[in-house]
Amino acid sequence: MALTYVVVPQWQGSGSSRAMQLVDGAESIRGDLPSAATRSVDIPLEAGDHQGTGIHRYSSLLLVRDRTRNALAADDTPHLTIGGDCGVELAAIEHVSAQQPAVVWFDAHPDLHTAASSPSGAFTGMVLRTLLGDGPAELVPEHPVRADRVILAGVRSIDTAEDEYITQSDIRMLGPATFSTEALLDAITATGADSVYLHIDLDVLDPAALAGLGSPVPFGLEASALTEAIRAVLAKFPLAGAGITEFAPSSAAHAVDDLPTILRLIGALSSANTHSRGSSETSTETE
Repeated sequence: MALTYVVVPQWQGSGSSRAMQLVDGAESIRGDLPSAATRSVDIPLEAGDHQGTGIHRYSSLLLVRDRTRNALAADDTPHLTIGGDCGVELAAIEHVSAQQPAVVWFDAHPDLHTAASSPSGAFTGMVLRTLLGDGPAELVPEHPVRADRVILAGVRSIDTAEDEYITQSDIRMLGPATFSTEALLDAITATGADSVYLHIDLDVLDPAALAGLGSPVPFGLEASALTEAIRAVLAKFPLAGAGITEFAPSSAAHAVDDLPTILRLIGALSSANTHSRGSSETSTETE
């Protein structure tokens, strides 16, 4: 079963000075995707209002969430959602959260703030916490993700409030120093899940591997190690869905330089045993 690609060039959740370049990043990736299997979500031009939530651009985030829900609901094939900022994962993971897949959060940041703890008010730092059920009622999914199904992979920039939450929860964590394909497979197995969702914020990579990062953090994963891990995971576990986010190239030339790395990640994801929503059937698809 092939993947469907959903491109969501949202920038409103970002707190980076390069937020608007997320639009260019998503569009540059879209240019290399198969057109027949790709659909795009329109993003509002306006920034949006916080509506008293403490979350910047909240009204636009709600609108994009609803539009992305509609795009994902068009069929039952597994989706690869292309951001935009990490907020695009709100609808994408909600779409499969009733299955309770293991959620591997490949990211330099855990994104576990609330509006009260966030130093920036940018939703990109609150996405996973909201998916876990702790956020504005309008954004929390009907079936929140279980903490014991979450694995933070490659995370290395953790604020105090996030660290406290991780300590108190059942979230598993594999930092760059402890990350390996074998450790990741063991962690997914330990969740007891029968499928996996792979969230890939590109800042999980070391900045030397990719120039187009809005929030680079040193000492990240090597691109080859990430690609190897994806292929190994998806050789063992069905793919419920995936997301690639936070590509913010500083110029068209830099986008061209970075795209081969991103396309290798997409190729690894496309090799998956995919998992239909609400179904236990799997099939192998290689593109």
